[in-house]
Amino acid sequence: MANRRKFFKLGLGLTALGFIKPVRANEILGQSSDKMVVQPTIISTWNHGIAANKAGFDKLKAGLSALDAVEAGARITESDVENRSVGVGGNPDELGKVTLDACIMNEKSQCGAVAFVQNIEHPISVARKVMEDTPHVMLVGKGAEKFAKEKGFPTKKMLSKGAKEAYKDWKRDQKREKPVINHENHDTIGLLAIDQFGNISGACTTSGWAYKLHGRVGDSPIIGAGLFVDNEIGGAVATGMGEAVIRIAGSHTVVELMRNGKSPQEACKEAVERILEKHEDHTNLQVGFLAINKFGEVGAYSVYNGFNYAIQTESRADLVDAEYNRKW
Repeated sequence: MANRRKFFKLGLGLTALGFIKPVRANEILGQSSDKMVVQPTIISTWNHGIAANKAGFDKLKAGLSALDAVEAGARITESDVENRSVGVGGNPDELGKVTLDACIMNEKSQCGAVAFVQNIEHPISVARKVMEDTPHVMLVGKGAEKFAKEKGFPTKKMLSKGAKEAYKDWKRDQKREKPVINHENHDTIGLLAIDQFGNISGACTTSGWAYKLHGRVGDSPIIGAGLFVDNEIGGAVATGMGEAVIRIAGSHTVVELMRNGKSPQEACKEAVERILEKHEDHTNLQVGFLAINKFGEVGAYSVYNGFNYAIQTESRADLVDAEYNRKW
């Protein structure tokens, strides 16, 4: 703990001397400032993050916590029946079952997660209940569903009309090959927020890989893979091929790189490069990382073109195309 404080004291000291010039969220959005003041900010993966950010930022404007903000944002996407990779509109697995994964983490490094959950609309809120009301971090399957019902979460039929028709087409065409994750696949939503107190929290929620093996769980509910927050450093979320993210503990890796002096942009890029090094076959290996540090600096990077993220502050809301590895 002491070493981390020393790291940030050193960083602030170097900033004051002019050796480090952090890029703050307001500078990214075109508003420079002479003061190191990080305004409340929320960022999230993909274009569905625009609506999620709006809901989350309303919480920040009301003086609520970053944790409240990311949960509120995630719930918007979970309820979007048109979204085929998160929540009620999500594509099913090979058996036609929509199974959901989610995790959440606050500024105290407290965290909660659920995996392989069915018939519950808001797994992100169940994950928060796991964090706040139990001594555990993760509940899965029937146990997670039982817990959710005991906490008053209603059950809901999860296979939407659109997802059901797409599943029928997949079955009819006997598409038993490995499901394709294309370069522009809008999947998992990961969110990170900084509140008025400078605290960071994050959330991640998904229905996972379409037509996956029944029982498959990706990176999204795994703390350190799909999401990681260290309030003294920053936070990161991942999207794309979950199996690849797990292999390098992706979000934790990004945060640790920031701890060692990398900017969020540099850290996201290096994490993507590590993934590429670990895989001989890069076909359809789309992975993206999104990160923010304590200074409000934001970074994002992906294997292929097509990954974007939404960012919102008091002054502006934007959708930003992430940089990507142009070698592949």
